Order: sequence, then C-alpha cells, then structure tokens
Amino acid sequence: MSDKKNYYYGLGRRKSATARVRLTTGKGHIVVNGKELDDYLAGSKFLLNVINKPFTVLEQNGKYDVSVVVTGGGSAGQVDAIQLGIAKALVAFDENLKSTLKRADMLGRDPREKERKKFGLKGARKQRQFTKR
Repeated sequence: MSDKKNYYYGLGRRKSATARVRLTTGKGHIVVNGKELDDYLAGSKFLLNVINKPFTVLEQNGKYDVSVVVTGGGSAGQVDAIQLGIAKALVAFDENLKSTLKRADMLGRDPREKERKKFGLKGARKQRQFTKR
C-alpha cells in the first residue's frame, strides 16, 4: 500500500454551512451528500454555475471528480461553502493556481453571519414602536 493519497481536501464555510470537499482527477462528476449535483440542487442553473466557477475560471471543466459532504445552513450558504471548498482543494492540488483563484476572489471566506437576537428587542435590532402617550 502506498503512502500517497489519491485525493485533495478543502474545507469551505459560509454562514452556518460547512462543506468538506474531496477532489480527485476524473471526468467531472460532482457528488453532494451521496446525490448527483443536478439532483441535489433541483435543477437550479444559477447555483450550478456558482459551484463550477473555480473550474470555469481555471478553464479546467471536466478534469476533476468532486465528492462533497455539506451540513448546516440553507441552499445559498451551502453552495458558497462548496465553492470555497473546491477552490481550496484545487490550491492543495496545485499551488500555482492560487494566484489565479485569489484574483477571481474565490479563496476568501465571506465573514457575514446571522446576528443574534438581543433581549428586550423583537429581533437582532428591531425595537418596539415608540409611543409618546
């Protein structure tokens, strides 16, 4: 048994979603939580383009197989987490791709999270209506 691993790993996070991505050389199959990508996204063309954006920027569509385990969050957060995980796995595969992905703004984590509700308020910031009398 050889010590060399046959996949490259990338972790992506966005809002409360976490995506663990494994990248292998292959024919372009993307599996998310055991389902094909088209089945998982229910045919949303926009979300499909967001996930494939790192491959499109590098002009390497169909060269890698991707296996993703994603938890938490909604569909938008999960898709952005998957995109970041794929970009990080590509950098782990080839360090020379880092500058291209960085220029395309795909290696930074979006830090925006949901603000917690404060006591005495209706939400994070919404207050009760003021009455003078």
